[in-house]
Amino acid sequence: MKGTLVPLMARAKKQIAKRAAAREERSGDRTVATNRRARREYEFLETFEALILKPRNLDYKIQFTGPTGTNAVEAALKLARKVKQRSNVIAFTNGYHGLSAGALAITGNRHFRNEAFVNRLDVSFMPYDGYFGEGVNTLDYLRRFLLDNSSGVDVPAAIIVETIQAEGGVNVARLEWLRGLEKLCREFDILLIVDDIQVGNGRTGTFFSFEEAGIRPDLVTLSKAIGGLGLPMSLVFIAPEIDVWKPAEHTGTFRGNNLAFVAATAALQFWRTSEFSAEVARKGRILEQLLSEIQARHPRQQLRVRGRGLIYGLQMPRPDLAKAVSREAFRQGIIIELAGPNDEVLKFLPPLVIEEATLRKGVSTLSQIVASVLK
Repeated sequence: MKGTLVPLMARAKKQIAKRAAAREERSGDRTVATNRRARREYEFLETFEALILKPRNLDYKIQFTGPTGTNAVEAALKLARKVKQRSNVIAFTNGYHGLSAGALAITGNRHFRNEAFVNRLDVSFMPYDGYFGEGVNTLDYLRRFLLDNSSGVDVPAAIIVETIQAEGGVNVARLEWLRGLEKLCREFDILLIVDDIQVGNGRTGTFFSFEEAGIRPDLVTLSKAIGGLGLPMSLVFIAPEIDVWKPAEHTGTFRGNNLAFVAATAALQFWRTSEFSAEVARKGRILEQLLSEIQARHPRQQLRVRGRGLIYGLQMPRPDLAKAVSREAFRQGIIIELAGPNDEVLKFLPPLVIEEATLRKGVSTLSQIVASVLK
C-alpha cells in the first residue's frame, strides 16, 4: 500500500470523472443553472431507483439534506419525532452519528460528548449487540425496559442503529440481532433508523449494509461515498407511509449540487452488474484471512479481528500499542485510523476498488509493524 494508495484512489476517481464528463458531453446541455441542476438531480434519482432501489424491491422516498452525514441524521430524528409525536430516541453504546447537536446527543463516545455540553435529554442509551459478551442477548434487556412502565425509559419515536459501529471499534451486529431489533420496533410501534453513512455504499459488499439481514428500516441515512468523487452529498431514505413533511418544512441552502449529482450518477454504474459487489466480498475475505494470520502469530497478546466486507478492525491489547502502530504506518506511507472507546482498534477501511496486490502489500507491511511493536 505504501506509495500506491493515493494513485489507486486517483485512478478510481479518474474513471468516475471520465464517465461524468461523457454524460455531460452527450447531454449537450447549455441551459441556465437551475434547469441544469434539476436535470442532473433527476438523472441521479432515476439511476438510483433503477440500479439500487428496484432490484432490492425498495420504494423509499429520497430527501436531500445538507451536505454532511450529520445533516441526514438530524433530518431523520426530526421526522421520526414528528411522525410518532414522541420525543425520546434510543441509541446504542459506542454509537457514533455525527457532531451537530442532535446527532451528538445520540453519540456514545465521551470524548465528543464531554466537550460540547449538549442537551442530552430525550435520548436513552441501550447496550449494543455483544456489549455484555457472548451469551447475552441485549435485546432482552432492551425489551424489559420498554415493557416496564416504571423503568424510566419512555417508548421512543425511533431506535437508531449502525449495523457495524465503525468509530465505536468495528463492532459488528449479528444478523439475527438486527432481525430481532426490527421485530422489537414493530412490536412497540417504534421507527427503525439505520445509519449507513460509514458502512453503506457497498462497504460491506452489498449496497446497503442491512441487506443481508433482510430487514427494512423505516429511515436510512446515507452520505460519504455516495458523492462518487468525495463530493458532498447526504440523503435520507424515507418509507412512503411516514413521509409527512409539509412543503419546505425541512429545507436549507445546500441540498445536493450539480457536480455531486453527476459524479454520483457515474459512480452508480458500478452497480449495473453483480461483479463489483462480488469483488468487494472477495477482497473482504482476503482481508479477514490476512488479519487472522496476524492474530495467530501473537496468541499471547489476545488480538481480536472483526468486520465484514472491506471494513475490519484489529483490536490491540492497549491503546498505546495501537497508536504506535498507526504512527509507524503513517511514517511508512500507510494511513490507518484508530477506533473504539479508547482508540485501541486499528480500523482497516481500504478503497472498494483496491487491487488485490496492493491490499496484500499493505497488510503485509502492517503485519511487520505490529510484530515490531509487540515484540
